Amino acid sequence: MLMQKGLSESLAGRFFLHRCLHWSFTECEQAFGWNFEKWIYFGGYPGAAPLAKNETAWKSYIADSLIETVLARDVLQLQTVTKPVLLRHLFGLSALFPAQILSYNKMLGQLTDAGNTTTLACYLKLIESAFLVSGLERFSLGHVRKRGSSPKLILWNNGLINALSKCSYKEAMNDSLWRGRLIENAVGAHFFNGFLGPHQSLTYWREGNDEVDFVLTSGRETWAIEVKSGLPGKLSGLTAFRKRYPKSKALIIGSTGIPLEEFFSKPALSWIE
Repeated sequence: MLMQKGLSESLAGRFFLHRCLHWSFTECEQAFGWNFEKWIYFGGYPGAAPLAKNETAWKSYIADSLIETVLARDVLQLQTVTKPVLLRHLFGLSALFPAQILSYNKMLGQLTDAGNTTTLACYLKLIESAFLVSGLERFSLGHVRKRGSSPKLILWNNGLINALSKCSYKEAMNDSLWRGRLIENAVGAHFFNGFLGPHQSLTYWREGNDEVDFVLTSGRETWAIEVKSGLPGKLSGLTAFRKRYPKSKALIIGSTGIPLEEFFSKPALSWIE
């Protein structure tokens, strides 16, 4: 992160960024023999993989060696943070609500000494620069997006979620609601780890009771993406979105759409080419 900050200096010259991403499902499957459920829970941190058999040690490693190091050292060196405790609490709150839409006002109610919504939005952007958490904006084609609208929280690696969760691997996989959140978050993270370019953006859409999990804009094309981790359900949100934006395309992941393991076995952006 400090290297990237130094690239903006005038003496750095011309450069090309080569990103080392979180490990994908295929990489963890080949290297550690993990199945899909293990990758959804433990995420793509190869250094922590040998500790997966001891969940207590694995959670401690992720929390102390990765999360705390990045938040307490790397992030604080990039920009002056007047409330470092709030930064940590904001990250912890994001881990509690993965792939969920959470208004800044609701965050203020959950956090102590939270200041105002502008401070929270700034800190969320700062955490995003560390490739930890992103807050998706609400999609609005042809209109200026409302600044400060309720973000949808996506963590770039599921290991960050479960390291701070009280659920064990077995409990998480038996909880259909939590497992669904993990899968939906993993889909969002898969797109973020897939090199979203300057002409691409990932958002969500919600109007009244209708909602689409993700909306990917690539150039002039718009894709409405719905994630179905359990039994096939209604697609009223997808139908409403395509009715409002008839030129958009649909992508269903899971259930009657692309099988989950197949989707995660390829680069995310390859599904829209």
